[in-house]
Amino acid sequence: MASLETRIQNVVGDRTAAVLEKSFGITTVNELLRHYPRRYEVRGELTDISKLLADDEVTILAQIDRVSLRRANGKNILEVVVTDGSANLSLTFFNQAWREKDLKAGRVGLFAGKVGVFKGKRQLAHPDYQLIPDGDDVDAAVAEFAGKYLPVYPASAKLPSWKVMQCMKLVTDSLDEIPDYLPEQITKKYKYPDLKHAFINIHQPKDLLDAQIATERLTFDEALLLQLLLGQRRAEIVKLNTKNRTPNTPVLVKAFEERLPFKYTQGQQLVNQEIEKDLANKYPMHRLLQGEVGSGKTVVALRAMLSVVDSGGQAALLAPTEVLAQQHFRTIKKLLGELAEAGTLQGGVIGTSVELLTGSLTSAAKKEIHAKLASGQTGIVIGTHALISDGVSFADLGLVVVDEQHRFGVEQRDALRMKAKEPPHLLVMTATPIPRTVAMTVFGDLDISTLRELPGGRTPIQTHLIPVKEKPHYLDRAWQRVKEEVAKGHQVYIVAPRIINPDKKLTEREILAAQLLGEEYLDNEPMTAVEELAPQLATGALKGLTVAVLHGRQSSDEKDQTMAAFANGQIQVLVATTVIEVGVDVPNASMMVIMDAERFGVSQLHQLRGRVGRGSVPGLCLLVTSADEGTQTMERLNAVAATLDGFELARIDLEQRKEGDVLGSSQSGGKSHLRLLRVLRDEDLIEKARTDALALLEVDATLKNQPQLLAEVNKLKEQESSAFMDKS
Repeated sequence: MASLETRIQNVVGDRTAAVLEKSFGITTVNELLRHYPRRYEVRGELTDISKLLADDEVTILAQIDRVSLRRANGKNILEVVVTDGSANLSLTFFNQAWREKDLKAGRVGLFAGKVGVFKGKRQLAHPDYQLIPDGDDVDAAVAEFAGKYLPVYPASAKLPSWKVMQCMKLVTDSLDEIPDYLPEQITKKYKYPDLKHAFINIHQPKDLLDAQIATERLTFDEALLLQLLLGQRRAEIVKLNTKNRTPNTPVLVKAFEERLPFKYTQGQQLVNQEIEKDLANKYPMHRLLQGEVGSGKTVVALRAMLSVVDSGGQAALLAPTEVLAQQHFRTIKKLLGELAEAGTLQGGVIGTSVELLTGSLTSAAKKEIHAKLASGQTGIVIGTHALISDGVSFADLGLVVVDEQHRFGVEQRDALRMKAKEPPHLLVMTATPIPRTVAMTVFGDLDISTLRELPGGRTPIQTHLIPVKEKPHYLDRAWQRVKEEVAKGHQVYIVAPRIINPDKKLTEREILAAQLLGEEYLDNEPMTAVEELAPQLATGALKGLTVAVLHGRQSSDEKDQTMAAFANGQIQVLVATTVIEVGVDVPNASMMVIMDAERFGVSQLHQLRGRVGRGSVPGLCLLVTSADEGTQTMERLNAVAATLDGFELARIDLEQRKEGDVLGSSQSGGKSHLRLLRVLRDEDLIEKARTDALALLEVDATLKNQPQLLAEVNKLKEQESSAFMDKS
């Protein structure tokens, strides 16, 4: 008999176990049982062949319609045409004429391979297949396929779906009793099967209702374990002791608010109150501040930082790039004016010192800033990863602000927080709106504040598509429109997905740099490149205008000088990559042209266009695309053009991502405990799990009375995927 911890080779043999490990990382019975079916085929109901897409890896249930053998180019070619009754698919085998003995017209089978297209016809070349035993061969049918419902699994070339199915049968047949970690009151409450029967019913269902209930129970398990983990983290945060960071006399806060050229929006007032309350607690704030592009998050964060400085502490703002750090530095200095010049001739009676710390500074400049931070002379520091280097120490770090948190690993955030003598308050900011279910799962240990309103004076951004395949003359009009904006005294961004000419041969060093920078250098598809487009425009369509480039491979000084020149109006057109995606604030920029818009995600396009319309000048964004009408890509671009609601776009973005992009292995690089949970589809289930998790923790905060459940929570805690979600 096998337990969940049994090594898989003890059940399926060494050879199959080696393939399972290589293909899917499966080494134990538990890991195999959690390799869940993608769907179920019903014996007798054939797969809809018309829905198969080119390049998809598929497993289909179909009937052989006809078989032919011919010779071409010195090869025997066996062509097998399978059908679902309305559409056909060709299976091609080279020099394997012997398969004609098995593959007879009328036989039904499972066929697996990658869908290709040859001379306009879809085909599978050299597919794997498993023929279903004929109805009168009862013993064989029972041995191969125990039920009417055939699970279709994620598979590999060496291990097609039906071989995974056979492995599952071996495991479920030998499965011993399994201790169930789900509390009995919950299984009874929802009428869920126990864990052993959930595994059996998901892999070998008697009917689809059994499979559905088993799937719901195993999905609920994942949601519950995650909510328990996040609930425990919240409880741990509350146990920490820290200083009250609300000053008795808010001198800096008051002076800052008096010099603000605008009034807070209603949303900003509410969030200010929430943060003020958090800073007064004896345990550290753990708050996520999400807001639309341009909704005023920086002003709210700055007020919180000034409150901490007023109370005698220091604040640090961690940004993911030098461009963003420099932009924050300029914005904060501008908002504070003389209040940021303490200790200088420009400073007034009250104020603090604001410093910028980045990796590109000279050693002498870094040492000087390090000394000011260590002595407490600097109240606010803005920086990149340089903030977490060994030489940095603080006199009294009271608040850590992390901008665009998804660009940082947990270790980097913790490295900065560890520089505080007492647990500091944490404010995480993101301009990517987060759907509610994601907030409950990925950010479930943070309190969440949301800014939806835009400050007064902002004008809506108009967004239009330019389909260059169908209407190439529209692009000429776009460049004319750029010239018209510049003639009005405004400035323009032009965004391209690549830095260099894609035809250029890259050295190994350049390839490594490309991978580290996350640039799409290595894609074979032609893409617009900044270094190619800028000179073309400067000598062609935009001749006479001041055109400059900005991208991630430039030196820090070059990037800073370019952004400063653009902010000062010396550059009329900036051709850039997505380095301008967040934080860049030039109110005079009124227009953006995004080349190859289909190369960007929904949320990224929304972020990019948020760089325009930041002043009183109306914003215009043109999405240039070669996508075909009627495709999902064009639907996505039309959705961006149709709404400025970042929350709606975030939901669309999430719906279109690959499974696991939000929860699971693709965010952590490792295997995930979360295989079934989908944050949009399973909203109701997540709600139930959250309620049950809070109820369990209320009566047993450490889960000491539920040792098996605690063990499962600890497994989740240990995995890389949970480390990604750990914002504590």
